[in-house]
Amino acid sequence: MYAIIQVDSTQIKVAEGDRIDIFRAAEDIGKEVTFDKVLLFAKGADIRVGQPYLKDVKVSAKVLEHHANDRVIAFKYRRRKNSARKTGYRQKLTALNITKISA
Repeated sequence: MYAIIQVDSTQIKVAEGDRIDIFRAAEDIGKEVTFDKVLLFAKGADIRVGQPYLKDVKVSAKVLEHHANDRVIAFKYRRRKNSARKTGYRQKLTALNITKISA
């Protein structure tokens, strides 16, 4: 059994027990989060596709931690101009554990 959910602007395939990372959520650690924007639900031969969302399917998850992703480096270099610029950032993420998919 799995589902495809929409979180902000990303679509993620989840199953019960999965650990996923999403962009930083405002929820506290240990809280339960419910996603109602479910695009697809599949359980064996039963496959349901929403247009755009399924109304009777919910996905529950528990917030595990807040952390930062690996550093991403942006390096601009202009040859023969003695010009280079190096910047970097770390995307802030929230780790979730999918506890239940209810249909």
